[in-house]
Amino acid sequence: MNIEQFREYCLSLPGVTEEFPFGEEILVYKVMGKLFTLTHVDVFESINLKCDPEIAVELRERYDGVKPGYHMNKKHWNTVEIYSNIPDRLLYQWIKDSYDLVVKSLPKKVRESLQS
Repeated sequence: MNIEQFREYCLSLPGVTEEFPFGEEILVYKVMGKLFTLTHVDVFESINLKCDPEIAVELRERYDGVKPGYHMNKKHWNTVEIYSNIPDRLLYQWIKDSYDLVVKSLPKKVRESLQS
């Protein structure tokens, strides 16, 4: 996965915006104003993804390229190293899982608006 593939995939999900709230180097994707993934725009080596706490630990134990979230709540976030032999299909799935986890926390009316 490269940064353009990452961007295209994130932006293809309903209700997603691309922002730079932490400065011009940190690319952030939000769904309905809630953060679900971020990366360094110039050095695309890792992405931070929201994750169910139990699954987060499981992924860290299973994959060398999955670490506790860098500069994030380590219980709820993982940092995934892009070039750590993790297949792209898993990266895409984990991005979608992060998105879905955030969507699940949104009010029912907002969730329903994303399905329209």
